[in-house]
Amino acid sequence: MIPDQAIARANALLAQGGRRILGIAGLPGAGKSTLAAQLAEQLGASAMVVPMDGFHLANAELQRLGRAARKGAPDTFDAAGYVALLGRIRQQRPGEVIYAPAFHREIEEPIASEIPIPHDVPLIITEGNYLLMEDGAWAGVRAQLDEAWFVDVDAQQQYGQLLARHMRYGRSQAQAEAWIAQTDAPNAQRIAATAHRADYRVPWASQAMA
Repeated sequence: MIPDQAIARANALLAQGGRRILGIAGLPGAGKSTLAAQLAEQLGASAMVVPMDGFHLANAELQRLGRAARKGAPDTFDAAGYVALLGRIRQQRPGEVIYAPAFHREIEEPIASEIPIPHDVPLIITEGNYLLMEDGAWAGVRAQLDEAWFVDVDAQQQYGQLLARHMRYGRSQAQAEAWIAQTDAPNAQRIAATAHRADYRVPWASQAMA
């Protein structure tokens, strides 16, 4: 269940008027996309979700760059493209439709222009691992957010959710555990170090994965 304080903060953003962007960051498997989706549902037509994950580099490009084994690390995304999209969303003109990419875990690929963003949705909720990073192009994300949240989740729950997600999309338990140790855990350390840049820490106990 979404904490009352989170709903109140989202409504306070809406009360400011105009286009607002709320960013939700957190560790892999913390429940970011679930929280974002439930919050958007709670707010109805006033909000929609535009995830960061649509900016994953394509698998072919990751292979070319030699980064496929680290997919999900900060340098396996088009961070500059994500920042540019947030800038367009903030400056969206009346009547304009902006299209954002989406990521499909069942094929492990992003799909361009899948999410249409109408100009008259006042609150855009964006979620992802690296919204609060200060490195490289990622440093431009925070300035585009009117407010940033960080999802606080029990470590055991987060690990279990992440393990289940990997297995749901085709990895064996051993493969999933190895991927978490080699890729997700180092990424999680970097993400945790950015939590202090959030405006609000969301206590979260969802059983769904993000």
